[in-house]
Amino acid sequence: AVPSIDYLVVAGGGGGGTVRGGGGGAGGYRASGYGPAPLQAPDMTLCTSTVYPVTIGGGGAGMIWNPATAGVKGTDSTFSTITSTGGGFGGGRQHSASYIGAGTGGSGGGGGVCSPTSGAAGTACQGSAGGNGAAGQDGGAGGGVLAVGGNAKGRGGGDGGAGAPNAILGPATFYGGGGGGGDQNTPSQGAGGNGGGGAGGVAPGSAGTPGTANTGGGGGGSADDCSPTSAGNGGTGGPGIIIIRGPSAVTFAVTPGTNSTGTAGSCKTATFTVTGTLIIS
Repeated sequence: AVPSIDYLVVAGGGGGGTVRGGGGGAGGYRASGYGPAPLQAPDMTLCTSTVYPVTIGGGGAGMIWNPATAGVKGTDSTFSTITSTGGGFGGGRQHSASYIGAGTGGSGGGGGVCSPTSGAAGTACQGSAGGNGAAGQDGGAGGGVLAVGGNAKGRGGGDGGAGAPNAILGPATFYGGGGGGGDQNTPSQGAGGNGGGGAGGVAPGSAGTPGTANTGGGGGGSADDCSPTSAGNGGTGGPGIIIIRGPSAVTFAVTPGTNSTGTAGSCKTATFTVTGTLIIS
């Protein structure tokens, strides 16, 4: 057995909403160390010569205005006994004039401009709730790992909740920012949260920005519908990431080759950006 194995497991971010839509929530974040103390869990002991499946959660698709398609929650990331929950999708309005409320997840999606405008809940110890939309005005932001998504500003979408820094690879990198809310009719879209959250769209009708790949950032909500025939779609959430860190004496082998091994100080690391396997020797 190999003790003192540290991990970072980030799920995929949720998709943003449409028509002054809410931003998508960040993917859930779980880590054993190297990040903020309130979110740290114990490290783990793993066995040598055992194949450990590693699943990287994909980002959820943004809401589509026409043909009307609801936004999608990000998918979970899993390593050994650790599962992080995919981010919730942002609320919004569709071409059919149907209104979709925000979805729960690792972090919750932001509310849109039509009832229900409230942001959705996040998952305890993984993320935060989404911000509220303002009825008839702008979208709320998706929650981030460390902060609730911003409420709509009335003259601009809410700003995405902040992600969390983690130094498992050495220098601190931020993960799990919430997506920004979509704008009504001013050049003041919601900013994406630090940690890969996508910005909200700017009027007239621009799409939300996707979350950054392998950060678990939420997708931005799209801007106002200023056309009778078209409107921008919500941004897609960013896929998640899993990083494993162990003592200098171990050797990590990963599949497929898209994933990688390396070092951080005297420790060994394995970084997964796509689904694969880990073997320790």
